[in-house]
This record gives sequence, C-alpha cells and structure tokens, in this order.
Amino acid sequence: MSAIRPLTMPKWGIEMTEGTISEWMVKEGQAFNKGDLICLIETDKITNELEAEFPAVLRKVIAETGVAYPVGALLGVYADADTPDEDIDAFAAEYKPAEATGSAGKKPAAEAPAAAPAQVPQKVIETNRPISPEALKFAQENGIALDDIEGSGRGGRITYQDVYQASRPAAVTVLRGPADLAEENNVYFASPLAKRLAKVHGVELGAVKGTGPRGRIRKADVLALVAPTPSGSAVFSGEPFMASPNAAQVVPMDRVRKVVARRLTQSKQEVPHFYLRMSVRVDELLALRKTANLVTGVKASINDYLVRACGVALGQHPNVNIQVHGDEIHHFAHADIAVAVASDAGLVTPILRGVDEMRVDQVAAATSDLIEKAKTGKLSHGDLEGGTFSISNLGMFGIDQFDAIINPPQGAILAVGVIQRVLAEGADGDAVFESRLSLALSCDHRAIDGAVGAAFMATLKTLIEEPEALFT
Repeated sequence: MSAIRPLTMPKWGIEMTEGTISEWMVKEGQAFNKGDLICLIETDKITNELEAEFPAVLRKVIAETGVAYPVGALLGVYADADTPDEDIDAFAAEYKPAEATGSAGKKPAAEAPAAAPAQVPQKVIETNRPISPEALKFAQENGIALDDIEGSGRGGRITYQDVYQASRPAAVTVLRGPADLAEENNVYFASPLAKRLAKVHGVELGAVKGTGPRGRIRKADVLALVAPTPSGSAVFSGEPFMASPNAAQVVPMDRVRKVVARRLTQSKQEVPHFYLRMSVRVDELLALRKTANLVTGVKASINDYLVRACGVALGQHPNVNIQVHGDEIHHFAHADIAVAVASDAGLVTPILRGVDEMRVDQVAAATSDLIEKAKTGKLSHGDLEGGTFSISNLGMFGIDQFDAIINPPQGAILAVGVIQRVLAEGADGDAVFESRLSLALSCDHRAIDGAVGAAFMATLKTLIEEPEALFT
C-alpha cells in the first residue's frame, strides 16, 4: 500500500486550542508541491497560511470550511494518485488524533467544548459568495438563508453582523406624533400645519379664508380664529410627548473580542498595577525629527522615536525589560516592544524585535510593515507572540493622558497622550510656550518596584528631551 499521511490541525502558539478552515486552496484530488499553499486557517486573531512540507496529492478533504476543529484533528488525507480509494477511506475512518496539550492548567484541546462542531457538524450551506467563517457557522446553526443578505464587508463579504441582523424578526413600524386629521380636512387647500391646528382647536376649515398663494389656507389664517390663550400657556394642547422605543441591539462578542476581554480582565484581577506619570518637553525632538526625515528620506513618526527611546531605556534598565510567569521573572537581553494597533479584527499588539539595536529609520520601516499586515489580516503568530514591553499611543485622538492595562506576561506598558503647547518659564525667567507630552507607565508591582520604574522614566525623559542620544 502506498504511503498515506494525515493532514491535521497544526498548533501555532502555546494558547492555540482550535482553528477554523476559512478556505481550501488545494482541491480534493489535486496534486501539489512542497511550499504550495494548502489552506487558510483562522485562529483567535489572525489567519495563517498552511504550506505543504512535501509533494503529494490531497486525496480526501474531511474538514469543512467555517467549522472549528481542535488541534490535532484530521483535516484531510495525503497520498499518491494511484492509492486505492478504499485504503484512503479506511485510513480516515481508523485515524485517532493524538491528544494535544494546551496551556498549563487547561484540558487537552480535543476535550474542549469548542470541538463539538467537529463531532456533530451543522447542516452545510453551499455558497460561492464571500462570507466570514463565523457568519457561515451562525447561518448553518440557525438555518438562515444567505440569498437575501447583502454583505456589508469589504468586497461585499457577508459578516457575522449581517447574518445576525437577518435572523432577527422584522421591526414593526410604529408611527407617533401626527394628529388624526378629520377626513374632510383633506379636501381643503391648506398647509399640513394649518390642517393640524384646525383639528387641535376645532376650527372648521370650510369657514376659513385662505390668504396664501391661490387662496391656500395658512397657519396664520387658522390661528386668527383661535381664542387667545392665557399668558405663559402653550399654543398646542394635544397629546403629551411619547418617547420612541429604545430597545437594545444585542451583538455577541466575536472571537477576537472574547480573547481581548479575557486577557484584560485577567490582567486587572491578577496583576497589581501601579502608575508613574510624567510630562516631557518635546520641542527639540520635533525639530530633530524634521531634520532627520529630510536627511534619511524616511518619514519617521513621533511614535517611532518614542519606540526607539524606550528600546534604549530598556537596555539601560533590564529590570523593566521582563516577563512575569507565575513565581518566575524572565529577563531578556534585547527589547522586543509591542505596539498596540487597532485593526478590523480588534486590538492587536505586533512585536518589534530588538529595538535596542535598531536605528530610528529601521523602527519606522518595521512599524509601518506591521501596521499594514495588521490592517490586511496577515499577521502571523510570530508577529504577536512574546514581547517584553508595550506602547499604547492615543495622542492622535487628542487624548491628554490615560493609564493602560498591562499585557501579560509583560511587566510594563507605556501610555502616550497628545502633544500640547503650554506656557512655561524660560531660561531668563520670561514666559515662553513649549510643547509637552504626557506619559504614564503601568508597572506590575510583583516584579517592578517603584524606584526601578521611576529610574526608567527618568532615563526616558532625558532621551526624549535630548534626542541626539537616539542616533548613537
């Protein structure tokens, strides 16, 4: 019998317990070579490409798109083209996946509740329209037809929200406000407001002489026949105001939002945060950046300079360049800095590796590449795993100052606010304006003492206010 090999759900990262096939790039019965793209697999935050490790033929496809499968589950079967079909079927029927070990303290992925769809697959909906895996899964579970759904995603892609909205009952329109006008009022040439006033005050429109164009009855014509109201009372005495229904629109958290919520909740509950806040002068940094961008030809942002400054400061203060794992503190030789990026998939924190050894222009290029990958959903687990420090910058939104939540297992995160022009005392005692930036460092008090964090902030302040050191 020819060699038969299983195609199983890979494990990318220590926290991965399951994955979802978003698209098969190789069809059943199709041959492929080493390095060819087999399929796309979605995990918590990213879509990964599964490449072939050897040439073969995909003889049998088992995994359905849009269904979550645990790590180690059989997705398909590789074999030579001349392998009998009965041998392929027998292999698939007898295959038993090895138990995958998840994170410490967690059950194996094969026993996780999320593996249920693989055991009892829902009714399959066949469609050629672009649709997200979660949207297709929800449609299959609830029997929702996709024909009448118009996709609101990029390129007309059907999103989870589109399918969820289609599953809700049609809203019943309730008209409120207009008065019930007498049927006979509609036969008179009068403005809508004149008709309403006539109904409210009991005025017969037939007895009203219109003074508007072509004899149209106006508001003033009706009010002229209404008895004056007491001082301070309202002209309108109809029914009281009734507010429109304000029903909540319930939107379940998607997979990414659930992961972010779980990690941030765990951080605030388990990590004792303390905060160090500081205002730094950035006039010299702004001037240096303008000159350096002209010389290097690279448009480095202020955030790129801050990342570089943090990398240098972390090299001088290794007790801040750490991760905390239970009762152990891990120290690192180089600064791997995570930069918070808001993407369509939610908040992600791609990692810049070895910032302490980078030039500012290299930081700018690497950051731009990671942001582009985040926006297009092409971040890999290698781009997201690890990190010894994080930076979250909300200054572009005009936020003065804020405190960020630490991203475990890292020991600290720097929150950056907006640059503001403030009045200060000059060297000669004169009043001058200067540009200042608000910084707030969140520290894990289990591993970083107040004095250690303060020393780091003092070094960071010096690097920002005397930025020539960033080019040494």
